Amino acid sequence: MAHFWTTKAFLPKMIEQQRGHIATIASLAGHVGITKLVDYCASKFAAVGFDEALRLELDVLGHSNIQTTCICPFFIQATGMFDDVNARWVPTLNPNDVADRIIVAIKKNEKITIIPGYIRLLLSLKWTFPWGCVGGLLRRLVPDAAPHGIAQKPLAKADAAKQQQQQQNAGTAAKVAHASLISKHTTDLSTDFSETLPKTASLLVQRTPSLGERVL
Repeated sequence: MAHFWTTKAFLPKMIEQQRGHIATIASLAGHVGITKLVDYCASKFAAVGFDEALRLELDVLGHSNIQTTCICPFFIQATGMFDDVNARWVPTLNPNDVADRIIVAIKKNEKITIIPGYIRLLLSLKWTFPWGCVGGLLRRLVPDAAPHGIAQKPLAKADAAKQQQQQQNAGTAAKVAHASLISKHTTDLSTDFSETLPKTASLLVQRTPSLGERVL
């Protein structure tokens, strides 16, 4: 959601001044799927689609002076996310090198920046070869994106049943507490609203959309 809110905050002024540049930081995981990174890949695929659709819409509306660039790097070192990623053939990237490459991409008005650049060729192969070849290559390229995950040993039947019963009891207690809390807050909110709302007020409160919300 940060892409949407940030763009809505700055795009109106860019349109007003007929100049600007929006850089979307995505990832190579926005073009290919990686095991153990389903949620991460989904968010990056969304970022890539957001950049492409926004660029097209700006062109259609005649705002061709506003540029967009989608940055898609490989795994970056020292970010705390992929320090121990198990990847083959393609080394993890230095964050300073990636930052320098992003600046160059913005200055050159590149539409899509793949880091490192030679992976662009591998991406083209994704739509050329059958899935068996593509999936095998991806599994070998990144055998394990989260090697720090440790499988837990299976519990004995008695211990497993006891743990399941404890979880059910805890879940029931949490649901009761949650329902009670919601009921209390709903009552307080209704009381406060009825005290502050004038008797002649309309039941429908209309709000004028902000400038940023009317842009896209």
